[in-house]
Amino acid sequence: MWWMMNETGGNYSSKKSDDLCSNLCGQESSQVLGMSRISCILRGLDVKTCIFMFAIIPMCTLGIYIHGQKISYFLRPLWEKPPKLFNVIPHYYQENISMENLCKLHGWGVREYPRRVYDAVLFSNEIEILTVRWKELYPYITEFVLLESNSTFSGLSKPLVFNSNRAQFKFVEQRLTYGTIGGRFKKGENPFIEEAYQRVALDQLLKIAGITDDDLLIMSDVDEIPSAHTVNLLRWCDEVPSVLHLQLKNYLYSFEFLLDEKSWRASVHRYQSGKTRYAHYRQSNDMLADSGWHCSFCFRRISDFIFKMKAYSHNDRVRFSHYLSPERIQKVICKGADLFDMMPEEYTFKEIIGKMGPIPRSYSAVHLPAFILENADKYKFLLPGNCMRER
Repeated sequence: MWWMMNETGGNYSSKKSDDLCSNLCGQESSQVLGMSRISCILRGLDVKTCIFMFAIIPMCTLGIYIHGQKISYFLRPLWEKPPKLFNVIPHYYQENISMENLCKLHGWGVREYPRRVYDAVLFSNEIEILTVRWKELYPYITEFVLLESNSTFSGLSKPLVFNSNRAQFKFVEQRLTYGTIGGRFKKGENPFIEEAYQRVALDQLLKIAGITDDDLLIMSDVDEIPSAHTVNLLRWCDEVPSVLHLQLKNYLYSFEFLLDEKSWRASVHRYQSGKTRYAHYRQSNDMLADSGWHCSFCFRRISDFIFKMKAYSHNDRVRFSHYLSPERIQKVICKGADLFDMMPEEYTFKEIIGKMGPIPRSYSAVHLPAFILENADKYKFLLPGNCMRER
């Protein structure tokens, strides 16, 4: 009985005991005053368990924090299917072939006179690449339409860069419709909302510019440059698809690093009042092959790289402050690596693995925008072998 046990000096207690602590530490736990429950438990853990708790788990947590984005992109094929394939239209061109024959080769008729063409862009700070774009397209554009905001897509305040440098673009002044729009500066908002807001405003600016039904409208970012002969072909040929995406050669930092030929967001539309809306997503299944160049992050100055990294819609990719280090950015450019230390954005493991690592250098400067080669001294930073940038 319990009273008999007390009389005989037994160890029984009516209070509940901590089985874990008792099992691990025995009587010592009751004899060593001041020993905390945690200390008692830790004394019972073996070395392997301690290593797992205090070394392996923290290291794995840190690894996921640093490389979680890479892991997510690498596993993309498991949770996202590839988009539907485009109907790629073969592109025929040779400067000595007549326009009638070129249109016929594409299965299109030829018009008695060319359509008018409007080139509309949202502008941030890409002065050099805008110059290259407009020089390339100038012979065939009826009206250049440019909208500039005092806000980046990510909600940062910015100067009106084009307005400050407008004197450099006198060659298009007679054919330029320029507009500005105030940013909304909503902190924490998804950058794509501000981008969509500005694209809606560009629709209104196009109406002011005088676009009418059946005119051609080029929808693309400043650095997505259709080739001049592509635009000339589309304005002369009849029966061209009403919405046609352009397959562009995809370059990074300069024309030294050819990433792939998968840039497709640029498009040309036969304008329809009340229906055509300026956008930068897939709007058709038809795509014309080899139609120009996409030169992303093709800046002269490191400061412009930093500005864009913080300003554009994917600014969440700047996960660590050292990504913005000028020294790091310069090394990344010359290596042909990724500014954000990301995995390739592909949909199959084969393509992801095939694109891992730096982009192979290209030593070809053939079939580039003519203006770059005509002004090679000024634009050498865009040509192979010239990766060093100004600060």
